[in-house]
Amino acid sequence: MSTRTLISPAALARPRGRLLYWLCFALVVVLFTLAFLGPLYWMVSGGLKTTQEAVQTPPTWVPGSVHPENYRRAWEVMDLARLLLNTLYYAFGALAFQLVLDVAAAYSLSKLRPALGKAILGMMLVTLMIPATVLVVPQYLTVLDVPIVERNLLNSPWAIWLPSVTNAFNIFLLKRFFDSIPKELLDAASMDGAGSLRVLWSVVLPISRPILGVVSIFAVVGVWKDFLWPMLVLPDPTGQTLAVGIYSLATSVPENVLIAALTIASLPTLLLFLVFQRNIMSGLTAGGLKG
Repeated sequence: MSTRTLISPAALARPRGRLLYWLCFALVVVLFTLAFLGPLYWMVSGGLKTTQEAVQTPPTWVPGSVHPENYRRAWEVMDLARLLLNTLYYAFGALAFQLVLDVAAAYSLSKLRPALGKAILGMMLVTLMIPATVLVVPQYLTVLDVPIVERNLLNSPWAIWLPSVTNAFNIFLLKRFFDSIPKELLDAASMDGAGSLRVLWSVVLPISRPILGVVSIFAVVGVWKDFLWPMLVLPDPTGQTLAVGIYSLATSVPENVLIAALTIASLPTLLLFLVFQRNIMSGLTAGGLKG
């Protein structure tokens, strides 16, 4: 069966067809590159401008004079080191809880097959259709006075960690990957005397590194970019995250210094994606076919 394309193989074999193909390809690449790199360039260059040039209309594409000291001022004046450490603490704490509980939930739904497992998974996936803003009020009332234990979790890392523990999307990704693991492999481990926990630790987790990497990146980035929830539950300035801290100090610094601070705050997640982009794609596609 022949493959249908916008340009037929016969037309592509002619010089004019090849020229048209490569022109269209180059145009699409340039447009997508501008769409993705344009805002990054605008942010980085804005942090190098003077205050007057950063706010002038019409804006300038190239700084009239370069001022790299704006980034040093942003780091010192806005105390980005403390905000960065706070955010890393919250992000990796949430990551630890998600890896333990989400992996356990996905493994039990995939391999242990509890009663009403499909119904439980369905109810988890239904929660993905609920807008996050709808959950803000009940979550806030919960951390304000946790049922049974009657504890106030405001200004504590538990207010960030607990709401992020059960992530339905991550559980679904993990379960789909676990479903692709051959049952014969797990049966062989069970015949050697390994229990369910030993099979999970010694067999399942070592071959699940791609999807575990994806879930880890999603967990860290989810806490890193969150703004509304940390602003509500972390009113104490000493425990604020990067996004909330920059917002709270935005009115006390010049615009060019603020743009420099936003650039610094964006670098960790950008570098994380650039370094692990292949792992992200391989983890998302892993489990699509059963082997």
